[in-house]
Amino acid sequence: MPDVFTKEERSRIMGRIKSSDTQPELALRRALWALGVRGWRCHRRDLPGRPDIAFGPAKLAVFVDGAFWHGHPSKYKAGQSGEFWDRKIAENVARDSRSNTELAAFAWTVIRLWDFEVLKDPREAADRVKQCLRDLGYPRGRIDGSEEA
Repeated sequence: MPDVFTKEERSRIMGRIKSSDTQPELALRRALWALGVRGWRCHRRDLPGRPDIAFGPAKLAVFVDGAFWHGHPSKYKAGQSGEFWDRKIAENVARDSRSNTELAAFAWTVIRLWDFEVLKDPREAADRVKQCLRDLGYPRGRIDGSEEA
């Protein structure tokens, strides 16, 4: 199926799509804060893939992936949206895999959450992150808001 937009139209449309501080990201950050989880940084440019949320001392990188943009099987079907999108989504998936590999090489743990999962139940998503932080030995005071560190 040929692309129905000109290069200029496609560029204008793509330019309007947010890549950071999306509703799912904000929902996750609010849920983490409500649980007392502290100490993250957003969109660290010094890390592969620029994780949406990064806990430096714990070496935990959290990504909130858009289901269409990152090729979730129920949200994106190759061959149905045209060659441009097939190529674009395949590149995104390959980049995600490279980021995971590079972060693992630096001894970082990666959690990838789907945007629709976070929107459906932000607390559940935040609980997953919190449990991973516990497993990684992140200081208790940074997880539950207590004064112990």
